Amino acid sequence: MIVVSDTSPINNLAAINHLHLLYQLYETVLIPESVYQELTDPNFPVAGAIEVKTFEWIQTRAVSDRMLVEALSNELDIGEAEAIALAVEIQADQVLIDERRGRLVATKLNPRYTGILGILVEAKSQDLIAEVKPLLNALINEAGFWVAEPLRSSVLRLVNEIDQL
Repeated sequence: MIVVSDTSPINNLAAINHLHLLYQLYETVLIPESVYQELTDPNFPVAGAIEVKTFEWIQTRAVSDRMLVEALSNELDIGEAEAIALAVEIQADQVLIDERRGRLVATKLNPRYTGILGILVEAKSQDLIAEVKPLLNALINEAGFWVAEPLRSSVLRLVNEIDQL
């Protein structure tokens, strides 16, 4: 499976020490150069910086279609624009992206997408994690990942953890 990631899934999973889930689910994760730069900016240190520099399964790729990146940059930040453009360019099976606007744009260009919540649901379905709820709570409380309460409840209901609220 060919997977391209935006900054958010890598940063947030690294923040809660579960970046390994991406390796377990996808084996290789491609990121565009701008995502690498966002994660490794020495002036703005974030979770995932060391990992994208050292993990061989996270690979940086250049986007050739600069016109598409430029067009997408009118609506999205550069990391999202390059992630979607790279996914389209290499015909990736999936793009990992959390931002609503990015997902709307991805839908128009046809790459399938999932975000960090979908990654957690998939990890549980493959028995890579026992429960979604503790990781979801860690994302919210430790990583500062914003999840609307109806979406949180919906995800927990989907994985049969709703009674544990």
